[in-house]
Amino acid sequence: MPGSWTSCGSSWTGRPVSDDRRVPGRGAERDMLGNFLDYLRESVTLKVAGLSEEDIRRKLVPSLTTIGGLLLHLRWVEHYWFEHVLAGRPCGAPWGPADWDADFRLTGTDTLDALVADYARQCEVSRSLAWRYELDHESDDPHGGIVTVRWILLHLVEETARHAGHLDILREQIDGVTGR
Repeated sequence: MPGSWTSCGSSWTGRPVSDDRRVPGRGAERDMLGNFLDYLRESVTLKVAGLSEEDIRRKLVPSLTTIGGLLLHLRWVEHYWFEHVLAGRPCGAPWGPADWDADFRLTGTDTLDALVADYARQCEVSRSLAWRYELDHESDDPHGGIVTVRWILLHLVEETARHAGHLDILREQIDGVTGR
């Protein structure tokens, strides 16, 4: 795939680029955080490319974890932390006391293309919001305490990396595909 991390220039452009090389080892903190997160976001979408509608619904582990469910969950995690916590918008996430795992549950109308498109749109909103605030900007965490933009970006790197690893394993179980 064309592009490279260095083609982003010296700043995080908020545009994902395809490259299996590492994010540059030095640069401004915001650039490095943003580029790492974008690298992982893109890894998620590359990992699901070419799968069937049946594949994204296959239960390969005892939990609710499916490829489609992970995509849906990651979309809502982005929404929650950037739109709700950072920007103070209403939380539209499907989870709640009645079903804390609702963001992993696919509906009969969810398709791979729609899930990837929704995730990409949400990531774009998240990028835009992250750029509006300084890294030290503080927001109230609805679960108690204060979080900064830096913390939110680090948390999304952690969350996205963890679930990208889950996707690696599920994809390998489906068709043997490994790697980014």
